[in-house]
Parts: sequence; structure tokens; C-alpha cells
Amino acid sequence: MPVYKTRTAFEVARRIKVFLNLEAGAVRNGAPLPGDDDGASRARALERALKEKEMEVSRLSAKLVASESGGENRTGNVNPENVIWILGTARTGSTWLGDMMKSLPGHDLWHEPRVGELFGFYAYERAAGRKTDNFILGPQYREVWLKSMRNFVLDGAEARFPELKASDYLVIKEPNGSIGAPLLMQAMPESRMVFLIRDPRDVAASALDAAQEGGWLRQRMKNSPRVKARARIATEQPNTLVANRAKMYLQAVSNSRDAYEAHEGPKALVKYEELRADTLGTIKRIYAGLGIPAEEKDLARVVEEHSWENIPEDKKGPGKFTRKATPGGWREDLTAKQIKIVEEITAPLMKEFYPAG
Repeated sequence: MPVYKTRTAFEVARRIKVFLNLEAGAVRNGAPLPGDDDGASRARALERALKEKEMEVSRLSAKLVASESGGENRTGNVNPENVIWILGTARTGSTWLGDMMKSLPGHDLWHEPRVGELFGFYAYERAAGRKTDNFILGPQYREVWLKSMRNFVLDGAEARFPELKASDYLVIKEPNGSIGAPLLMQAMPESRMVFLIRDPRDVAASALDAAQEGGWLRQRMKNSPRVKARARIATEQPNTLVANRAKMYLQAVSNSRDAYEAHEGPKALVKYEELRADTLGTIKRIYAGLGIPAEEKDLARVVEEHSWENIPEDKKGPGKFTRKATPGGWREDLTAKQIKIVEEITAPLMKEFYPAG
């Protein structure tokens, strides 16, 4: 598509999105609309249309960035088409999956560059109060800074992985940067995506264990002011820590879900529970979804090498980074109050991904 046509389509979609957003907001706030007999139904219909337009804007933006970034003329050793993002949120088995993928022939792993957090936090959290043209991540200049984001990732990867060949695959494990998942996939639309999800109650239980006395997070980052604050909350107000973790889950997983739905490149959705129950079958499905050929003997080898049983006993258990690997352990790890907190905060995602409760 010629660039000028893409720009025009992008602007039209953006304007439609703004109009639908205003109209849906008017309905939600009780403002009457001509001929509207059922305000609630109309609001839902408008919100669905808004969601579709948001996805359309995301796709058009991605195409525009790719068309103007000279992807095929890039001379670096990292091929954008061979970048594989692992997105979702922390404590979902992303380290386990990333390590298995890294162990395959022609693969390497970039462990949490947090570029999604860097751009996503300011684009989503700080943009609300910055409506002027001066804000560097202003939505009216989205295509400009998405290109910068794309080059930021690729330049950083090429500096860190100089031995990587263009035919190799670079896995980027980015659970803690998943607030920026939609931006990452728009900046690199030809890359591949794994959307990894886990029951939010197990995620909260794992985060609580890590921050408590003797937990791995306290030991590993004991001098971090942020971790010290989290540890204090875990000790004095564990319910608050659980609520905070559930809110982080809601934002990161919602953004990852939106990125996954809008992404037109190779992708795979996988639940931790599936990966744990049938690791070999699930990783085979992941590679099929990503469109990457992989020998079953290689997949079987990495699954065996990184199995729970092969982790040394002193490296796993309560307080360790590799803690339990037991889906549903939240029933014993969380109080009834904490379970209710997580379920209420993450209700939209629970309904979508874990409807059985």
C-alpha cells in the first residue's frame, strides 16, 4: 500500500475511533441520543465498534511503520521476522519457556529488555495529562516514535547479539514490559508473538511468596528501594500486595491480549496450565503457530532438559524462583479474602480465559 494511502487510512480510522469513543462515553454518562430506546445496548454496540476501530488503527499504524522503516534494506544481523516476543505478565512460566526455546538450534534469548515498560508506561500512563503537541509520545505523532521504538529494539539486539545470524531466531522474553505489548507489535509487525497466560490467582500467590521473608525477590534485590517497599507491604499488608499484583496482571494481560488480537503476523496463545500438563505437545503447537520448523527430537530434548524433575532440589521450592509448578496451588497459598480480591480485580480476564473458576 502506498504510504500516502496508508496515512489517509490511518487518519480516517483514528477520527472514526475518536467519534465512537465520544458517543459511547455520552451513552455511558447518561446523555440522551436521538432515537435511542436502549442506552445500555447502544453503548455496548458502540464499544464493540470502538474496539474494532482500535484494532484497525493498530494494524494500519503497524503497516505504516513497517513501510517507512526500510525493513528489507536493514543491514543488521537481526532479522525482524525472526524476532519472537514472549508477552503476558510475570510469574507465568516465561523464564521456563524462554530457556527451552533458547536451547533449540539457531535460537538465542534476550532476557527482559523492558523496552515495552519504557515506552508503554509513558504512552499509556503519562499521556493522559499531556495533550499538547510537545509530549514526545503524543498520539498525533505515533508513527514517528513507533519507528524510533522499532530501531531502538533492533539496534539494541544487534549490539548484544553480534554473533546472531539473520537466519537465527531471537526470543525476547518481555513479561514485565507487557504494558507496551500493543506498541511492540505495532513497531515490529513482521515479528512473531507468544501470548503466555496463567491463572491470576496462581500469579498473585507466586508474587506474594517471592516478596515475603526468605523469598527469592528479597534475597536477589535486597538493596532495591522498590523491592524493599514491596517486602514491607508483603509482611505488613499482604492483601494490599495481592491487590496491587492483580491490577498489574489486569493491565499487562489485557494489553497483551489486545496486541495478540491485532497482530497479523505469526502468533501463538498458550496457557501455563497447558504447557505444564503436556509440555512437548504444547511447545510443538507453539512452533506450528509461529510458522517455525522444529525437529521433534530437538523439542523433546529441551523439554527433558528443562523439566521440573531435572531442577536440583536446592533450586526449587517455597521462596525459590522456581517455586511450585503446580496449577491451582493458589487454593492453599491464598486466604479466602485474597482469592476474592484477585477474582474481583481480574474478573474480565477470568471470564475470558478461566471461566470455570
